Amino acid sequence: MGDGTTVSNLPEEILLNVFSAVTDTRTRNSLSLVCRSFFRLERKTRTSLTLRGNARDLHLIPTSFTHVTHLDLSFLSPWGHALFCSPATTTFDPRLLALRLRDAFPRVTSLAVYARDPVTLHLLLLSPWPELSGVKLVRWHQRPPTSLAGSDFASLFSQCRSLSSLDLSSFYHWPEDLPPVLTDNPVTAACLRRLNLLTTSLTEGFKSHEIESITASCPNLEQFLVACTFDPRYIGFVGDDTLVAVPSNCPKLSLLHLADTSSFSNRREDEGFGGEDARVSGATLATLFSGLPLLEELVLDVCKNIRGSSLALEVLSSKCPNLRVLKLGQFQGICLALGSKLDGVALCHGLESLSVGNCADLDDMGLIEIARGCSRLVRFELQGCKLVTEQGLRTMISLLSRTMIDVKVSGCGNLDTAATLRALEPIRKRIERLHVDCVWNGLKESDGLGHGFLNFDLNCLDELGDGGELMDYFRGGECENTSKRKRQRCKYEMGVRDSFFESNGNGFYGKCWDKLQYLSLWIKVGDLLTPLPVAGLEDCPSLEEIVIKVEGDSRGQPKPAEREFGLSILACYPQLLKMQLDCGDTKGYALTAPSGQMDLSLWERFFLNGIGSLSLNELHYWPPQDEDVNQRSVSLPAAGLLQECYTLRKLFIHGTAHEHFMNFFLKMPNLRDVQLREDYYPAPENDMSTEMRVASCSRFEDALNRRRIGD
Repeated sequence: MGDGTTVSNLPEEILLNVFSAVTDTRTRNSLSLVCRSFFRLERKTRTSLTLRGNARDLHLIPTSFTHVTHLDLSFLSPWGHALFCSPATTTFDPRLLALRLRDAFPRVTSLAVYARDPVTLHLLLLSPWPELSGVKLVRWHQRPPTSLAGSDFASLFSQCRSLSSLDLSSFYHWPEDLPPVLTDNPVTAACLRRLNLLTTSLTEGFKSHEIESITASCPNLEQFLVACTFDPRYIGFVGDDTLVAVPSNCPKLSLLHLADTSSFSNRREDEGFGGEDARVSGATLATLFSGLPLLEELVLDVCKNIRGSSLALEVLSSKCPNLRVLKLGQFQGICLALGSKLDGVALCHGLESLSVGNCADLDDMGLIEIARGCSRLVRFELQGCKLVTEQGLRTMISLLSRTMIDVKVSGCGNLDTAATLRALEPIRKRIERLHVDCVWNGLKESDGLGHGFLNFDLNCLDELGDGGELMDYFRGGECENTSKRKRQRCKYEMGVRDSFFESNGNGFYGKCWDKLQYLSLWIKVGDLLTPLPVAGLEDCPSLEEIVIKVEGDSRGQPKPAEREFGLSILACYPQLLKMQLDCGDTKGYALTAPSGQMDLSLWERFFLNGIGSLSLNELHYWPPQDEDVNQRSVSLPAAGLLQECYTLRKLFIHGTAHEHFMNFFLKMPNLRDVQLREDYYPAPENDMSTEMRVASCSRFEDALNRRRIGD
């Protein structure tokens, strides 16, 4: 400013609001280095902190983050080791380290911690935070065989009497451990407002009597998420009695999420009408909905047929007026579309997010009726609905073009990639998040060559004569007279002008997805990614993050004809900074493969070839697995190809790696943050693996931290 006034002269109240609005961690760190005043303001407005680094450095925790309320200790290195009991910390009294942690962050109200054994929570809560109300426990390793039933939760419920939120969605435990602890601690259980039991490690989930016991012990729950089974062939399946008990025990629920454990796997084929029926009647659903008038979000992912659900969903629309999010899995007859009168789910006029999975009778008319009734939809997910066609989806999207910005289409037989993208044309310029399956149906990368500019075929140029005939080709072909030629010229020049304005700037016609920021893709192992631009996603100027899931059994697959999977084609997205490449559900041979087949190291070379051409800042990589030996390990070719990502700053490998392979990453000039995470069930025991020794991880992290990083 001309009078010498700077931003530092603003009142502290205004500066606090400005600093509170800054969410990027690196930006906040830079602000704290400007001056002492900025340092104090940044620390005062820093409310969330995730600690990284080795557990042996806990005694070096800074003491300036006294205003942090959300503390995440689940990513400390060596990842997966007990917080206070790893060999690196044996020279210190773990109780003193726990007290040090408590004193460094006195205002913590929400805590996430990797609790591999009950000792971790016991030590952390020797002197509990007085305002601690939310806890998330993380454990991907198997429960210690010596642990007593309920010992994982005993300290938590006895010490944190004001606990209002408990998240066990990433905590490997036994379902029968929790109900007795809740029964023995009625005061703490009555304080719970949010309970997340969507643990993906559970094969059968919580049984019906356990769900009834949990809800009876926690009458004030407002959010309840639980994994269970609706399969009547299993003992303890969820049926009518359990669904009636939930609203009776917890009438204040605003969020209810009941998911069959089979929904956690990516099922590509459904049995349709011929599958098993759940033991859930329409009258029971009506009772459930009538007993939860405050419901705002409902997920019923049953994975077994619930037939004739239209009438029950009409009760849902009338009894739950605040409902905004709805997900239905394998509900049949959700919208009958008989005549012009709305019915079923189409009567839920306040919905903003709707997900429909494996609805065998949902067709185009049903989609159109849903669009007519649910005119506020912002997010729509369609999975495994075989009767829906491109025309029906496009009509629905056209009716919702003013609100829809998030779409997921998966496993629909009539909707391959190109058809899905054509159906989304009405919201192409405003959609922000998108998931599609890479189903090409014969589409190849070369199919778009020669047809890009003005939609003419290069192969036809040989048939054209002099320059006048070439101009006639652009203007509409041969003209019989001058006046007709002028009319044709006007028509085609308007088309050319529109095509040029929609081009991507390099002279090739392309449809621009202006606001698309997040793209998720599913692709079968052995298929190529290269047709993606030709299918219609060639121009995404705002795309920042892409998630690619490769799934299937590589055993028995022929050797791919192409050298690479196709990651290099993603270089056409100029703003792409983050990538998740998930090959964790790709199965193969970790050791020697049979003659004529490729082992996982060669498949990794195929998947990662070309990744060095991308300007990524952050990469999450799940190596393919060999189920027979429970191994997900980065191979030598994969380490060499990952090393070519010179712009990477963060690299997270969700698997294991040998130490000498990890040393490849030290040659990446900008790399600042690397971690191995075995966050899959069951994570291999570290003492049985030659790849995840504590000393190996420590040596690599020390070498990484010794390097000089320019910024």
